[in-house]
Amino acid sequence: MALIYVPIALILLLLGMFYVVSITRAHHQEVFLDRLRDASYLSITARQSILADDPTLVQVDLDRYHELYGVRAAVVDQAGNPVAAAGLDVTQVPERAAALAGRRAELHDDVWPWDTEEIVVAEPVFDGGDVVGALVTSSDTAQVRRGIWYSWAILIAGGVVTALVALLVADRTAGWVLRPVRAVDRAMEQMGSGRLDERIPLSTGPPELRQVVGRFNEMAERVEQLMRRQQEFVANASHELRNPLNALMLRIEALALSVPQDDSAEVEHVRAEAERMAQILDALLLLAEGSTMGAVQPVDVVDLVAGHADGWRLLDPDREFAVDAAEDVLWGAVDPTALGSALDTIVDNALKFSPASSRVEVGVRRDGTMVEITVRDHGPGVPADQLDRLTDRFWRSPGHSAVRGSGLGLAIASELLASAGGGLRLELPAGGGLRAHLLVPSWEDPA
Repeated sequence: MALIYVPIALILLLLGMFYVVSITRAHHQEVFLDRLRDASYLSITARQSILADDPTLVQVDLDRYHELYGVRAAVVDQAGNPVAAAGLDVTQVPERAAALAGRRAELHDDVWPWDTEEIVVAEPVFDGGDVVGALVTSSDTAQVRRGIWYSWAILIAGGVVTALVALLVADRTAGWVLRPVRAVDRAMEQMGSGRLDERIPLSTGPPELRQVVGRFNEMAERVEQLMRRQQEFVANASHELRNPLNALMLRIEALALSVPQDDSAEVEHVRAEAERMAQILDALLLLAEGSTMGAVQPVDVVDLVAGHADGWRLLDPDREFAVDAAEDVLWGAVDPTALGSALDTIVDNALKFSPASSRVEVGVRRDGTMVEITVRDHGPGVPADQLDRLTDRFWRSPGHSAVRGSGLGLAIASELLASAGGGLRLELPAGGGLRAHLLVPSWEDPA
């Protein structure tokens, strides 16, 4: 809106300044021309009085002029000596020298309302082309200043009214023009929060913006259709893949009972690959469906971490797990399944990217209004410029491309925690490795 109001204000201000100068100059010119006409009329009697050497001829007119209009006047001869005067000491007026030199009075600097100088008009008195004297008038500028102040007051009042009307029209016009833009902004915000069915009416705004709104609605319709098709495809694909995958795992279990002891290791590898396929399938489904938490409930985070730690030790008996809790009980507001899945994903990364002889350190503590789980490994870590990309979907560090994985684990963990009001923060601790901070809101009243 400032893009409209500021130019309007500047235009009105500039126009007002030009009009102020014009009004001031017009008032000054009007009074000056009036005095110049009076001087031309009085110069006729002044010439007669100078030529006849009779001051009384012009004195009567000067006195009458001073009485009626309050303008002081005087007549001097060619030598500059006073001939007649009505309230004016002509010897104190420097303009008389220019008039005696034959130069007519000219309009000089404008009169402003705060000026106190008088308006002086000095006209030469000619006789047959020769200067025989001069007539000088001096008038107070009070009337001129009052006229200027009055004109300025009218101008300011008119300017204020004009500015208010212009601003009102500009506000209504800008509101009408920008209404579709605001509607697009609100619709984009709603779509960003998951409401893909949000649309904008086409009945507001100028034709050009209505066309933009129409294009936006078409785009939103296509996006909704594509997302719906994606979800349907993922749902159908999950059902199609789940059955043969379950059948494959059952066959693997049956095969494990019949193979010789020497081949049991190969069977375990096959079983592990099948389980990894199931995990990847679950991850894809979770991302496609929005990675949202289930029902939030009070969860003893210390107890949850301890239970999962027992499972980690069974999976990797040779690994040292150090679990440290700042308190015996710490309640968090979270879906336990989702938190456990995120925690297992972080620990699985720590196991994959750190040496088998290193330890994994897990801590639980309260951090303000949050409950924080930290997982620290002693692996090689990642370069500092790659740290922010670890939670991007399908992104893998070039230095770890040979390690098995899909690049979805940290992305899923981050989205699961964020959907519950928490988050995932990664850092590179001193001494190498990677430290992950899993944050969930604390539950103040578990009862």
